[in-house]
Amino acid sequence: MIKVGIVGATGYTGVELLRLLATHPEVSLHIITSRTEAGMEVSELFPNLRGHIDLRFTEPDIDQLSTCDVVFFATPHGVGMEMVPTLIERGIRVIDLSADFRLRDPDLWQQWYNTPHNCPDLLSQAVYGLPELNREAIRSAQLIAVPGCYPTATQLGFLPLLEQGIIDPLHLIADAKSGVSGAGRKAAIGTLLTEASENMKAYAVTGHRHLPEIEQGLNMISHHPVKLTFVPHLTPMIRGIHATLYGRLTKVIDLQELFEQRYTDEPFVDVLPAGSHPETRSVRGSNTCRIAVHQPQQGDTVVVLSAIDNLVKGASGQAIQNMNIMFGFDESLAINDIAILP
Repeated sequence: MIKVGIVGATGYTGVELLRLLATHPEVSLHIITSRTEAGMEVSELFPNLRGHIDLRFTEPDIDQLSTCDVVFFATPHGVGMEMVPTLIERGIRVIDLSADFRLRDPDLWQQWYNTPHNCPDLLSQAVYGLPELNREAIRSAQLIAVPGCYPTATQLGFLPLLEQGIIDPLHLIADAKSGVSGAGRKAAIGTLLTEASENMKAYAVTGHRHLPEIEQGLNMISHHPVKLTFVPHLTPMIRGIHATLYGRLTKVIDLQELFEQRYTDEPFVDVLPAGSHPETRSVRGSNTCRIAVHQPQQGDTVVVLSAIDNLVKGASGQAIQNMNIMFGFDESLAINDIAILP
């Protein structure tokens, strides 16, 4: 049994962590922090957790957090880096769901997040927590940077193609749609029901903060420079990401067999039969990424469809998957739920 702390547990990724960890047989929820809700019972804010979690939110305290075996940060970018260095010095393992440790280049981080990085020395130590790519490094990691939701769906879709060098890495396209929960649990006009419902729109076409993260990951996979056109869209649903990925084939290969073989031993990547079209509802509430690969008209364009739940495989579920690997648990513990339908 390990002691777990969660910093910033009042957002959507935080409550998703709580929902999943509450049933984990090897976890004891030890500390759940919130500066704004300190003193409140967790189940008062999140009634779905009534009868499952009887703790109260507390102020984040570095000494109390240091009594945990692992601390999750479900905080906005820039928050975790204030406390993470001390926890690392004290030997505590850290799993960060924010963007603080995803990019290896501190100058690139400052360019996209408009503030200097407070602990650039930790960027090279952080392990990028995409299990399908970095499982062995995750096992011994002390600091995990959990991938973003768009990067998870996009990288898993392109991974087999770039590993085998069968697409042109300089002409990649990702057309991705996200549910409104991806914007976080904050008040904003663009995510109000009357603004987001019955509407779909592209945004950040000139540059989204997930773009450098995706390109960094794809570069690591291909071992060659990549160029990606990434266009995100906001869709009128709560959960889910659907990424339609395009590449130009440079070799003739059985694409279906390639994807099936690459992911045959991956517990949370489901390669669908040829001709399939994954739906976001088929992964809602689950840690599964469902993928289908197509070659329209047998031409030189490959189309990969990748669907995940942005709050589970795109955030909290993947964070727990990393924790399970780090502590030698069954990788699927507490995150093997079947998707919710309807």
